[in-house]
Amino acid sequence: MQKHTDTWYASWFNTRFYHVLYHDRDYKEAGLFMNTLTEFLNLKKGSKILDLACGKGRHAKYLNKLGFNVTGVDLSPKSIQSAQKHENDTLHFAVHDMCLPFPKKFDAVFNLFTSFGYFETEEDNLRTIQAIKEELKPSGHGVIDFLNSEYVIENLVEKETKIVDGITFNITRYVENNYIFKRIKFTHNTEEYCFEEKVKALTLTDFKEYFDKANIDLLHVFGSYNLSEYDKETSKRLILIFR
Repeated sequence: MQKHTDTWYASWFNTRFYHVLYHDRDYKEAGLFMNTLTEFLNLKKGSKILDLACGKGRHAKYLNKLGFNVTGVDLSPKSIQSAQKHENDTLHFAVHDMCLPFPKKFDAVFNLFTSFGYFETEEDNLRTIQAIKEELKPSGHGVIDFLNSEYVIENLVEKETKIVDGITFNITRYVENNYIFKRIKFTHNTEEYCFEEKVKALTLTDFKEYFDKANIDLLHVFGSYNLSEYDKETSKRLILIFR
């Protein structure tokens, strides 16, 4: 198994520049998604939820405000350190590699905002699915919120420039060897930086193969945060609910 602390996502996600670039993520949309999802799963107040690859905990904090007992885990120590400032009796955060089982059981495990598909090996992708299964109570549900790779590739924006907090981010996107790449270049205090994001272009068929190998039942497939029907040509998201 690869040592994931040495990977691109461990270094990039652990920088402050990552959070500068993505500061404008839609918190209202994220909140509406959490409301819709927890209602659809019929999760009761006090239910235990694992937010897998939680970043700084935006979803975890919102879920906690809805009345759930939430644990957020992420590989980035800096993100977890930031998230831990918001801990309380029913909200906890820890550094954890998601392809290994977290040693507790949950009513739901959420893997949100395309936090899957980063690993180099199929073995680690499958390990993550198996870990989620192990983390669930017998009646629990797993949720993976992934991008719809077929839609993304068809509508790929190859070049983009974003200016955030005085930093000009030059972004290039391309597809290679069944991975969707995003190269991010910028200069800060005369120092030049270059980071790269890399996500495997997994399809619904790929996930079904993982689930079959892990003996997991795929229950629902949705194509948006309001849980509309999935269409591989028009849906922006691929949201999978399983147990």
